Amino acid sequence: MRALRATLLLLAVNACASRVPVEEPALLRAGDFGAGVEQARLESDVAALAAAHLADTPLDCGAFDLEQINLEHQPVCHITREKARQLVQERFESLGYTVTSQDAAGPVTPTTNVIAELKGTTHPDEVVVVGAHYDSFYAGADDNSSGVAAMLEMARLAAGKRFARTVRFVGFDMEELGLAGSTRYVRTLAGEEIVASIIFDCIGYKDARPGAQLDLPGFPIPNTGDFVAAISNEQSRPRLEELYALGSRLDFVPIRGAMAPSDGSGPFSGNLMRSDHAPFWLAGYNSLFLTDTANFRNPHYHTDKDVPSTLDYAFLAGVTRLSAAGIAYWAEGPLP
Repeated sequence: MRALRATLLLLAVNACASRVPVEEPALLRAGDFGAGVEQARLESDVAALAAAHLADTPLDCGAFDLEQINLEHQPVCHITREKARQLVQERFESLGYTVTSQDAAGPVTPTTNVIAELKGTTHPDEVVVVGAHYDSFYAGADDNSSGVAAMLEMARLAAGKRFARTVRFVGFDMEELGLAGSTRYVRTLAGEEIVASIIFDCIGYKDARPGAQLDLPGFPIPNTGDFVAAISNEQSRPRLEELYALGSRLDFVPIRGAMAPSDGSGPFSGNLMRSDHAPFWLAGYNSLFLTDTANFRNPHYHTDKDVPSTLDYAFLAGVTRLSAAGIAYWAEGPLP
């Protein structure tokens, strides 16, 4: 029954999204904005972030009870973050953003979220969020330098431009240790109007060979890993339908949409709650999760083989272009 319900949800989302009206001026504006993404910049940023992780000092894994951790799936002795955080902050600042750091204490996982914001011109209290976690195991090329690179490229495109709504870029800390940074970030929102949010986690790995893509439990998807999965809960469904409609018209990258039941917290949805969108869902905010499906496609997930040379940068550019188009659509810009 659960698998059947998931099938219906997937098919319903994709069918309805094809009928979502997208006005031509908004489509053209969003498409032009997304087309500005430069693949070479993404490749350079992934390389720089991966190098930062490899040059960093890992967390002291003596702070963890290693007998209680599955080190194959969560190699905590190889997690780094500080040099990547510095890179993200410096890049935001170089683009002219005023950057704030959201610090939170914790016995094992103190966190620092890095935030850059572009105030909206007519609806500044309505916010569109772009987020990606910058902590990683080993070099972390796909998980999650790919997502951070997409966020930085979108921040570059938005810098100096005008949008009706506020666009906020957030580099989340410590996703790999219990979604700590994003959970603490969401607690500070205090009823802010989040019109849309899009969270990246593992968006650069493609393998179009038959059998390369494993099934997400309960969700019928192709066995070729050449699409980006866009996942919502019920509250976020309108944003998923809009992104799917944009993707269908702009043809930047193949997209498969799926919707978790209710707020996504049920036992059926466990594999759909594994990144920084989950705290948004549980707090009642909408959020889309974009992913290449991580370990359901990428054999290098959470290993020392997750390096830049394994990524498909044309695919990453396509995902970033689609996402940038979505941000332009939801934030209503860039304005003349």
